[in-house]
Amino acid sequence: MPLQFAAAPGHGDDASLLRLAGLDWPVPDYSMVSRRQKTLQVAIGAVPSTTGLHLLVDSTGIKMLGEGAWKTKKHGVEYRRQWRKVHLGIDASTLEIRAMEVTDNSSGVAPVLPALLDQIPADEKIASVSGDGAYDTKDCHEAIALRAADAIIPTRKNAKPWKTNRCGADARNEILHTTRRLGRAIWKKWSGYHRRNLVETKMRCFKLLGERVMARDFDRQVVELQVRAAVLNRLR
Repeated sequence: MPLQFAAAPGHGDDASLLRLAGLDWPVPDYSMVSRRQKTLQVAIGAVPSTTGLHLLVDSTGIKMLGEGAWKTKKHGVEYRRQWRKVHLGIDASTLEIRAMEVTDNSSGVAPVLPALLDQIPADEKIASVSGDGAYDTKDCHEAIALRAADAIIPTRKNAKPWKTNRCGADARNEILHTTRRLGRAIWKKWSGYHRRNLVETKMRCFKLLGERVMARDFDRQVVELQVRAAVLNRLR
């Protein structure tokens, strides 16, 4: 049975989060969470858009192994610092998290975008997808075009026109031509690109629930981070 909401390992903070979410649930103890965490199915509840979803995408790093900067300076490095990269897609209207992927710190952001779009139901219209210049790749534009959505992605500073043999290339080239003709600042204002600041704010909220993950293996870390997303959607 999918988990609609769960508390992360801890003590009083967990009970406080449950109360804020309006749930009169008992807080599971650490042993129960540790045993079940790897196989939990977390449903990140959200309200589908009825007028066309404006999806804002971004990623951030969450610490896992490694010591704090002050301890590293004082005692030396004990572990190689590692991160988990959290990729989020949020609804620009409701600020709810609509899609989420977790990767290791060596993964780029662009390859993850098609997987984020796949999490949006096929019968829900996506009006636009906004991301920074890191998403200016052929695969990203193709994935967006296949959902009949507008790509609001600035081209790289040294960008050149693409051959129009792939889906999404025409729309991307139009962004390039418009940017060259009117300037990047005007294009950003005209296209609504600055809405992307909302996803950066959401990332800061995500980190308020913890700057690092406590679980040790990848599957449990994914569940721990998915629970955070479910909490944020519940508390919005």
